[in-house]
Amino acid sequence: MARPKGQQRNSRDVLVAAAVENFTALGYHGTSMRDIARTAGVTVASIYHHFPSKQDILQHVMLGTITDVLAATRTAVAEAVAEGRTGPTERLEAVVDAWVVFHTTRQAEALIGASEIRSLDEAGRAALVAHRDEQEALFREIIEDGVRDGAFATGYPREAARAIIEMGSSISSWYRLGGELSPEEMSVRYRELARGTVVDTSLTATGSSGARASRRRR
Repeated sequence: MARPKGQQRNSRDVLVAAAVENFTALGYHGTSMRDIARTAGVTVASIYHHFPSKQDILQHVMLGTITDVLAATRTAVAEAVAEGRTGPTERLEAVVDAWVVFHTTRQAEALIGASEIRSLDEAGRAALVAHRDEQEALFREIIEDGVRDGAFATGYPREAARAIIEMGSSISSWYRLGGELSPEEMSVRYRELARGTVVDTSLTATGSSGARASRRRR
């Protein structure tokens, strides 16, 4: 759908938004520069003033997305620590909150980031993987801290980090804004799921106490 003429038709942001719309609907390989131009309401030639190729647009979208979510998760952890929420469970909840909210409010970009890595050229893929490794390390370091402190009992910190990341990122493929749960309500549920994944010992202790109390009542 072409943009209204009143908009700044040649702006880079409009082109990127048009590309995201088409990549989401048609996939990278199913999208042509003509599709992007039509959606943005510009000529194909004008796109090349901003991007030399469709591959450059894809890299701009995907690297921008991973940079934004990495910044959001790092900021969430830093703010938690600054507020005195320094324990592994509190930091894990902070990073999961940021991760889930991002994937429920930036769904289109997140979905492209999850599904189009195969479409990147070698340099673009290497850059994206480096950022993904940084993101995984943030989750993994929190979990490893929790294991060392006895807060988490998982024997597989790396796999637990990857499971939590994948669990949260998959939300972008099915979540609908305005549905049953808000992004914040969704993050509450995923915090609990994340704590279960790392075998948070405070949860197991609460569960054991509850089970003993239940048996006594019988």
